[in-house]
Amino acid sequence: MTKKTAPASKRRNIPDPTIARLPRYLRSFPEFVHANRSVISSKELAAASGINPAQVRKDLAYFGQFGQRGIGYDVKTLDAKMREILGLHKVWRIALVGAGHLGTALLQYGGFTKAGFRIEAAFDVDPSKVGWELEGVRIWATPAIRQVVREKKIEIGVLAVPASQAQRVADDLVDAGVRAILNFAPCILAVPKSVLVRGVDLASELEHLTYFLDKSREK
Repeated sequence: MTKKTAPASKRRNIPDPTIARLPRYLRSFPEFVHANRSVISSKELAAASGINPAQVRKDLAYFGQFGQRGIGYDVKTLDAKMREILGLHKVWRIALVGAGHLGTALLQYGGFTKAGFRIEAAFDVDPSKVGWELEGVRIWATPAIRQVVREKKIEIGVLAVPASQAQRVADDLVDAGVRAILNFAPCILAVPKSVLVRGVDLASELEHLTYFLDKSREK
């Protein structure tokens, strides 16, 4: 089956919405494997991921040719290529800053390890938490961020701290060599262009939902 992959130079022009949809495709593959499906159509992949078939074909075309017209996609091959495209063929080391309620929940979430993300260290300003181990991860004092992140060669930082602390923590992570940050604090971070930042504002997401819920009541 043909599976030519697009060169890395062309991937720089891929739209963000396309990248955002790739994990949705990836999460549908276990369903097909469980059903003993070795080959699927774009229509079936679209139905499983909640995206229309034309969009599926367009998204996959950015990365090369993975299937054959009239036959479909090989499930195992496409799963492997999606993981390679998303960088999930390796283990990513993570530093979690903030071991409060949200941080603790993230530490206890087993899905990270299954997806190839390993939390190597956690940090908190509370002296009573320093030295603890949760799910095998040691909690360090925040002043140790730069040293520990460098020693453990951590590439991704996750911020579960108040907005007032987020920029200072981000500065420490960037200085230590972190290349990407997932920010749960409700604020905008100022970082070098070489550092990727994704914000997760839970309150804003809920407000987005309530807007549409409120509009539906007006009908």
